[in-house]
Amino acid sequence: MFKNLSYDFHWESVYEYKQKFIDGFMMTIIISFFALILSFIIGLFFAYAQNSKLLVLRFFARFYIEIIRGTPLLVQILIFFYVFANNLGFENRYVVGTFILALFAGAYVSEIIRGAIESIDKEQYEASLSLGLTNFQMYLYVIFPQAFSRMLPALTGQLASIIKDSSLLSIISISEFTMNAQEVNAYTYSTLESYIPLALGYLMLTYPISFYTNRLESKIQRQRR
Repeated sequence: MFKNLSYDFHWESVYEYKQKFIDGFMMTIIISFFALILSFIIGLFFAYAQNSKLLVLRFFARFYIEIIRGTPLLVQILIFFYVFANNLGFENRYVVGTFILALFAGAYVSEIIRGAIESIDKEQYEASLSLGLTNFQMYLYVIFPQAFSRMLPALTGQLASIIKDSSLLSIISISEFTMNAQEVNAYTYSTLESYIPLALGYLMLTYPISFYTNRLESKIQRQRR
């Protein structure tokens, strides 16, 4: 397959910039971690807002979810950073980039949470109310623990998506994994040598998540039987 490949690899030129790959790899992990936590908070709020008794809050939640899910992340990054963040005086592109990524993922997390909560049998709600629990107690002690086990596989899958989507933050010059690989390529003119470690690095981050997600889904399915 590779016998006729007319390309001479020069790994030694890229190896000189190994620290740049390491720094970018670690930055991707940090951004993805905080984006996941923030996206869960955002998703939890908008999942609640969709079932709110306030019409304005329900409309705002649906508007946010449809706009975020219906437009490309790349466009959102450019608009949020160069239009909103700059005009509001937020200059730290790492904080802004993490928030944009969380805002994007939050729309999907919201639907994951909403779907998991709605999958709980109505008898659980009726039993909780018959025991004299308030709505807050019902969701805290009965509904949400059951829903969380159902949403956990999808949430871990969303983490893998966040990691891959973080590569688009290079468009606003955030020195994450992709941005650093692009810079190494610009320095060395070694395209494959720069992007093969990039692909392997993302695979190292996402494959364990996919592997343990599949195991978790199998475990949950066995518990339901």
